[in-house]
Amino acid sequence: MKSAQFVPGSDDRQVAQQVLGPTSVGADDPKPHSVPRQWLLMAPTLLAVVFVTAFVTFLLPDVTAVASIGSAVALCLASPFLGVLERRLQPKGWRRDVLVIGAIALAMLLFGYGMARWLLSITPPQWDVAVSAGVIVLLVANVLLEDRLVARVAATVGLWIGATCVGGTVQSAWMLALAGAVGVAIALRHARRASAMGLGRARRAREQRRAEQLLAEFEEAGQGWFWETDRQGKITYVTGRIASLLGKDVSEILGRPFTGLFLLETQGQESERTLIFHLSTRSSFQDLQVLAATTGEERWWSISGRPVLDKYNNFMGFRGSGTDLTESRRSQQHVTQLARYDALTQLANRFQMDEWLGKILESPQVDSRTCAVFLLDLDHFKQVNDTMGHPAGDALLRQLAERLSSTVGERGRVGRLGGDEFQVILHGRQQREGLAHLARRIIENLSQPYLIDGSRVVIGASVGIALCPDDGATSDDLIRNADLALYAAKGRGRGRHHFYDDNLHSDAKERQQLEQDLRDAIATGALELHYQPQVRTTTERITSFEALLRWNHPQHGYMSPAKFVPVAEETGLVAQIGEWALRTACRDLAQWPEEVCVAVNVSPLQFANPALPAVVTHAIASAGIRPERLELEITESVFLVEDRSTEAMFNALKAIGVRLALDDFGTGYSSLGYLKRAPFDKIKIDQSFVRGATIEGSRNGAIIASIVSLAEALGMETTAEGVETLDELDLVRMLGCSHVQGYIYELPLSPAAALARLALGLEAAADGPRSSRAPRQTILRKVALEHAGHLYAGTIRNISQSGALVEGLWNVPPGTVFNLNLADSFTVTATAKWCKEGRMGIEFGQDLEIDAHGSLVFMPSLTRDRSIPTPLRQTA
Repeated sequence: MKSAQFVPGSDDRQVAQQVLGPTSVGADDPKPHSVPRQWLLMAPTLLAVVFVTAFVTFLLPDVTAVASIGSAVALCLASPFLGVLERRLQPKGWRRDVLVIGAIALAMLLFGYGMARWLLSITPPQWDVAVSAGVIVLLVANVLLEDRLVARVAATVGLWIGATCVGGTVQSAWMLALAGAVGVAIALRHARRASAMGLGRARRAREQRRAEQLLAEFEEAGQGWFWETDRQGKITYVTGRIASLLGKDVSEILGRPFTGLFLLETQGQESERTLIFHLSTRSSFQDLQVLAATTGEERWWSISGRPVLDKYNNFMGFRGSGTDLTESRRSQQHVTQLARYDALTQLANRFQMDEWLGKILESPQVDSRTCAVFLLDLDHFKQVNDTMGHPAGDALLRQLAERLSSTVGERGRVGRLGGDEFQVILHGRQQREGLAHLARRIIENLSQPYLIDGSRVVIGASVGIALCPDDGATSDDLIRNADLALYAAKGRGRGRHHFYDDNLHSDAKERQQLEQDLRDAIATGALELHYQPQVRTTTERITSFEALLRWNHPQHGYMSPAKFVPVAEETGLVAQIGEWALRTACRDLAQWPEEVCVAVNVSPLQFANPALPAVVTHAIASAGIRPERLELEITESVFLVEDRSTEAMFNALKAIGVRLALDDFGTGYSSLGYLKRAPFDKIKIDQSFVRGATIEGSRNGAIIASIVSLAEALGMETTAEGVETLDELDLVRMLGCSHVQGYIYELPLSPAAALARLALGLEAAADGPRSSRAPRQTILRKVALEHAGHLYAGTIRNISQSGALVEGLWNVPPGTVFNLNLADSFTVTATAKWCKEGRMGIEFGQDLEIDAHGSLVFMPSLTRDRSIPTPLRQTA
């Protein structure tokens, strides 16, 4: 394709001629020439067809047929000369049609006439051979003519005209004429469409050229500049003027890190941390102020960028723009300082701290909303003001702000809310032990003596701590709860820290709120059912799903049923929830294959309700399912008060035709006597027996074997719950459990996901670790990983003897080997096992040691006595 050059004032047709060639626009087909060079290959094709036909029929054509076929071959051989003539004359309209007829249609007509004369003169006529030869020739012609529609129509019509002249009838002639007319109409329509497409491409090319010129003028005028990086953050494009401002050539900048354009380490907290945060989290940013890495004059830029994704949502890099903010920043710097920073301490003020906390809590990703809030209040500060005056108090606050900022460091943001009240915000998931350690350090450092106007001053500090989302999901909740914790710390003697806990509020109020929220959830349909498959061990096919109750609380997210189900039972809401669960499960079951069942839990209170059989019957009838497809899971606690009503309820349910399963077998307080009378179809082995069953010396395996033997003797099936590893699966299968339920096959699925899963078939494949992983200890530790001479920063979230979870590295190929620096002078080899969304699982080359207390032991720090090991304690 020729490169299009924009000419001001040119119309679309002129541009199209530049893009597509001089004869393409307004022509009969999209190709520049109707007689292609490869049409020459038609000559050997025709000869080959003739030779094959002679071999098949054992007859030679007469002189007229030979002359006709020879003329067709000669015309095909002359196609290069006709093509030269066409390009020289640039034929249009009827002249072009004449060339098509002469070079293509006439050749095909002569060949068709000769073949028909030859094959139809035989007795009996060889129609089948003639048609086969014609089809072969047309197939080759279509291939050689490609998308030249006019030429293809001419070749087809010409071939059959020649054949019709010999053996055709009046009817066949009319049919051929009709076919020719249709072909001409299609060819003309195609030509018009090709012309329109050419004009459209030309228009788009003109618009693109115009846009490129406007962007070039925009860059040259110095009004802005553009940049682009690859997925590794290296520059792939930058405006040339930016390179000159940095005193470099563009070639020197390309391939360098994008952050190298700026002096990030000199900007304080916000700009540096914000840019690196957005680049590492691959999130868009707007009007971010950065200091350019220029020599001499200080220059500030405002940069914006967004991540670029391909059609498969793979991250390809960043693309953005920048503008010069030097002058406007100088004029606004003073105003910004007053509006967002405390004039006395230069810390962030209340407005900025509230804004930053709000951004954290409004993050689109739930995991990014976790944080911790410290509220600090100074003890005895008023005495300093009263005895030494406000100037001394101001000097004290300035020194205290420096100590507080130094103590917190890079872990969080520090601000002054006013008076002697300060705030610290730590972004990310925090462990209480680490927060307690930081609070003690803050109190200790702030309580050290100060020197004010030659006088020694000692004050104290108290700290209240609240965590998100544990202690609140909104800014108001977190501040209020941290304030309550602060007052609790001060009330216990000052100089202390205190975590917010529920006891600071009335337990009744919280329970009342939970009850109200649960009532609202029932009324608005906010409760959900998720389904976890139950798989038969012998066939590895899904036989049923257990319906599990879920509540996505608007503030707290998905809540554990262990927290809200007791509230429902105490308030009598469990019957309403249970009836809804039965109806919903049966309605979803109606959409599943007939051989699949559903299991629904029935609470003891619901079981004691005499209306339960009617509820079950109505749910089955409304859904239109067979009763035996519904399985009710009942716990042993229904037998704590065993009377005639219990037996009557079992009989009523069995009369309906539903299946009954004994849930959480072995965890209740009843004897086994009820098994003689209760008509259970299945016993579910509680996951507490499955956990640890594969560990050497565990008695759980013997308990499982006993339960299986008991169930088989009573004619009942068994389901092992909570199977998560392949070793556990092998054990319960070997012990004879008929069914398995657990993460080894599938996590609980939403109704839509369960339906989609069933659409793939009932076969289930176990997928999980071979055995339970070593116990993990939750920590928060910055580490350095070295690979191929490059250092990468990461954060360990949890660790065991054999491996760890590391955050902060993206797109690490499995199998990558690192040298991991766990502590000073203590480096281990680690191999990446998986990496997803900034998290990486690594396996150590050699298991770590454990001390007598069960803690992992690292080598001692260089700054400590090397005879004392540094234990890594497990946090709460």
